[in-house]
Amino acid sequence: MAEEAALPTRTQEVPSEEPKRGVPTWQRVLRYTVVRTIMLFITVVIGVYLTVLIANMGGYVDEIRRAQIREQVGLRLQNDPAFKSLPPEERQARMEAEILVAEKRFGLDKPFIIRSFLFLKQALTLDLGRAENMTSDSGSKQVQRIILERLPATLLLFGTSALFIFFLSLFISLYLSRNYGSFLDRLFVSLSPLSSAPGWFYGVFLITIFAAWLKILPFGGMISTPPPETTLEYILDLGKHLILPVTAQVITSLFIGVYSWRTFFLIYSSEDYVEMAKAKGLPPRAIERRYILRTTLPTIITSFALTLIAVWLGQIIFETVFNWPGLGRTYYQAIGVFDTAVIVGITVLYAYLLALTVFLLDIIYAIVDPRVDVGGSRSAV
Repeated sequence: MAEEAALPTRTQEVPSEEPKRGVPTWQRVLRYTVVRTIMLFITVVIGVYLTVLIANMGGYVDEIRRAQIREQVGLRLQNDPAFKSLPPEERQARMEAEILVAEKRFGLDKPFIIRSFLFLKQALTLDLGRAENMTSDSGSKQVQRIILERLPATLLLFGTSALFIFFLSLFISLYLSRNYGSFLDRLFVSLSPLSSAPGWFYGVFLITIFAAWLKILPFGGMISTPPPETTLEYILDLGKHLILPVTAQVITSLFIGVYSWRTFFLIYSSEDYVEMAKAKGLPPRAIERRYILRTTLPTIITSFALTLIAVWLGQIIFETVFNWPGLGRTYYQAIGVFDTAVIVGITVLYAYLLALTVFLLDIIYAIVDPRVDVGGSRSAV
């Protein structure tokens, strides 16, 4: 009895805990956005700095520039009659002084490790400076001008290919999921390994067949020479030049995309809630739209974003094969002439676009998938 009387006393000694209040949604979203932005920015900084080191070959390019400066100054002074009349000691002193001025003008008087961080700061702030060997179509040596002139051509090719890849993959994969096991379904499954080859590989075959043999499409470029006079003729000529590169991009991405998305649709179409919707008598189109497409949309977005990144990163060789006047071919030309400023400038643009793609992917993923708890204690993105 004494122990039973003591029980209430022990119960009263236990302090009552107040229920914890959840963190407001806007705070969780803001915290997630800030953390994600910082992480992506750190990734961009590391990638750009590594590009600065690689583009300069760890400082070896500086030695090449010093040798070029010494050679240029020597050739210029050898053609100067006043220089030839000087005593050997004065000629050597004047040459060294002019070489030192030229090296200081290019910043070669400072150690490379210090200049690498200056390059990093300029690149991240898009203060790209002047190109060393390349010029824009208007004759400017500003890296920003060179990039801005080439960017529209790349975006046109990239955007057109992306639209064709997305809509063709979506509609074909939906059709195949409705006709599982048909001849067309088996055909696309058997052709899916074609996507393992890069776009430029198919581009070589397409150019050989349609440009060299059949002579019905241009070998490359963006516009014929001389360019068409009227706007309609210009658009038609541009479309004709887009056929081969867009087709090559579609071939290298379509089959694996159709195979993957068709598999997703088949998996989700066998879920219990889909079977329940069929039992209720809903039309097949409504079932696809409400119960299959909506649930597979996050997966499709992720797959499509990765495809876009792969296509974007392959533009260097691809544009070179098709002689397309975009950033990819410009990047290839800059590597050939060791134009570090242009190399770093295009790399920074790629890095920012890639980081922006990943960031928007996370946001869209959270919007289309209500199961994602953005920044919360559960399955955060």
